[in-house]
Amino acid sequence: MLIIDDLSVRIVGRLLIEHATVRIPPGSRIGFVGRNGSGKSTLFNVITHDVAAEHGEIEMPPRWRVGRLAQEAPNGPESLIDVVLKADTERNRLLDLAETEQDPHEIAEIQMRLADMGAYAAPARAASILSGLGFSAADQERPCSEFSGGWRMRVALAATLFAEPDLLLLDEPTNYLDLEGTLWLQDHLARYPRTMIVISHDRDLLDTSVEQIMSLESQTLTLYRGGYSDFERLRGERLMLDQKMAKKQEAQRKHIQAFIDRFKAKASKARQAQSRVKMLEKMGPITSIVISDVLPINIPAPEKLLSPPIVALDGVSVGYVPGKPVLRGLTLRIDNDDRIALLGSNGNGKSTLVKLIASRLEPMEGSITRASRLKIAYFAQHQLDELDPDASVYEHVRELMPDAHETKIRAMAGSIGFSGLNADKKVEKLSGGEKARLMLGIATFGGPHMLILDEPTNHLDIDSRAALIEAINDYPGAVILVSHDRHLLDACADQLWLVADGKVTSFDGDLDDYRRRVLSDRSDGEQRRTERGAKPPRNSEKRKGASEGRPAPKPLRQRVERAEAEIARLTREIEKLDGALADGALFTRDPAKAAALAKTRSENARALAKAEEDWLAAGAALEAATG
Repeated sequence: MLIIDDLSVRIVGRLLIEHATVRIPPGSRIGFVGRNGSGKSTLFNVITHDVAAEHGEIEMPPRWRVGRLAQEAPNGPESLIDVVLKADTERNRLLDLAETEQDPHEIAEIQMRLADMGAYAAPARAASILSGLGFSAADQERPCSEFSGGWRMRVALAATLFAEPDLLLLDEPTNYLDLEGTLWLQDHLARYPRTMIVISHDRDLLDTSVEQIMSLESQTLTLYRGGYSDFERLRGERLMLDQKMAKKQEAQRKHIQAFIDRFKAKASKARQAQSRVKMLEKMGPITSIVISDVLPINIPAPEKLLSPPIVALDGVSVGYVPGKPVLRGLTLRIDNDDRIALLGSNGNGKSTLVKLIASRLEPMEGSITRASRLKIAYFAQHQLDELDPDASVYEHVRELMPDAHETKIRAMAGSIGFSGLNADKKVEKLSGGEKARLMLGIATFGGPHMLILDEPTNHLDIDSRAALIEAINDYPGAVILVSHDRHLLDACADQLWLVADGKVTSFDGDLDDYRRRVLSDRSDGEQRRTERGAKPPRNSEKRKGASEGRPAPKPLRQRVERAEAEIARLTREIEKLDGALADGALFTRDPAKAAALAKTRSENARALAKAEEDWLAAGAALEAATG
């Protein structure tokens, strides 16, 4: 059990948590919520002993392993699969011992411990996690240093999940994922077998993957049963009850005070009046949830809607290298009131499509027709880095209105959420959510006819996301959304476009259907991996194979069959060796033979892992060849 007992935490003089007490039973899956800056990550630092508490303590079983997503992404020459496998330090230690130990009895003990922990199935499990997070079989063998920072953070997440610590601490794990990876992660966390606490502003994750919500409000920790929707309902009921109790207490205070004021000077009532004074002193205030309103987000409407269609694509191909289009044969239409969500794994061309629509890429083939005087606002997370850190909010807004009077500039800054002195804050002092609000205000300045939002929620808390949803739904123009936040897509989109295999097609179904499709692809593969010790390729691997040319299916099928036969043979051999090594008397009767059998078993296990990798690669190539 994890026990947080009378805990108070203060950082740089600011009290974040005060006398908080919570008991979390083993195996609990907890969603941890609270406003940005309230102290959620700081509590994680206290649990991992990176920050000292001012008062109180945190208790947990001494043998518990605590796992937390690394702050820095791994970067080096090791392959992704090796980076993930290294996360299980106990497995690696035992494998090293198995290579060097000479004592037959110790060898037998090591092999039994390796078998109990499923050590020889670990490569398949690591590959399954990497695949779920978007890495193909070929990607998993590439050096970690070849990937961008965002993709390497996925590797760090995969390593943390693979290690399966007794206490898993995750802080916004979906920030670097696409929708498909987020859906897989939600399903994976919902089945996590040990204790888990996850900080997240993703409502869908908090409704599907956890059993309790731990809320940090008013410097206090409170546990609620159920997911986020249950928490929101129970929190609202508690707020109403607290407000009623506060009103009742205030009326009681006034009544007592009136008695004191009336009779404090009367000798016959002096004792009673004094009693009422003590009663008033002992009457503590009702501790209620403090609700701090989030400023609304305003997306200015265009002065005049344009004649539809505002964008029409006819037979368009687009890409970055001549002769190698990323998307081809696009025939699409966008009207004023369209609300379109783009689906598809990262790397399939969603960003390419929005750049094409936003006139940031020219078509290689075909034609694009845009309405006259069309204004498009394009917001993407990477644009936050384009803000000048040394400039203030006021200075950024002034660039949009160089000839305007200061009063109008400050009024504009106020309309996007920076009124008064907040307009003079430098960008380097802004939180991630404030930077996103500023960038959105700059992008939509002047009232666009179309709004393209590429992962707009990464730095927004749940309440700010709700404000964004309201702003999008109030906006009369067209909207194109790319987001891993399913709640945002559910609330705002009425069309789903699937970007895959170099094409853009309308997805026939809703997001529940798409979730089932994504998880079905993975569950089918995981079942076969359980049976054979390997995982077939994902759709992204099939696409990669198709783009590199389609080899003849027959040799590939033979290669798959040979790998399957080798896996079966090695599995039988290992089973025989395990049976022989299970005879404890062997180590006394013939220690040399026992040591030799143990060494052979270790060699066969490595060969099995290699055969599984061959089967995985051959299966990927075969599925790509057969379509």
